[in-house]
Amino acid sequence: MLRHAKAAQIAGLLDRERPLTDRGERDAKRAGDEIRAAGFAPEMVLCSPALRTRRTAELAFPEAEVSYERDIYEAYPDELLELVRRSDPELGTVVLCGHNPGVHELALGLAGGDYVFRPGAFAAIRVESPWSELGQGEGRLITRWDPKEG
Repeated sequence: MLRHAKAAQIAGLLDRERPLTDRGERDAKRAGDEIRAAGFAPEMVLCSPALRTRRTAELAFPEAEVSYERDIYEAYPDELLELVRRSDPELGTVVLCGHNPGVHELALGLAGGDYVFRPGAFAAIRVESPWSELGQGEGRLITRWDPKEG
């Protein structure tokens, strides 16, 4: 689970069109570096179509296949879980790049924990069940990263 990096607040700009700030650009690259350093190589990135999530995914995972899913934008955790369940069963590592509160609540629902999920943060969660059978509480938090802590 990856929350988009820090986005600009620009008066009059549609929420979906908010770009990353300079810090957001740096944090998105760092998140990708941290994910690779932890030994993860995303095979698929499920990404919100909002500009800030698209740019986060581009910077964090320049080599990965990205699927832009409109249903991620403003989704509830159960909707995000359903999207992940539809992942190709052959994929071993899938990243969901989206927005709070949904991404954070899904991460907590899958693996528990007590942590904040600031812009640019991620949680790596290991699951044993096939994507199609994934349910709440079935994951184990492997690692997490927060740009303000790391």
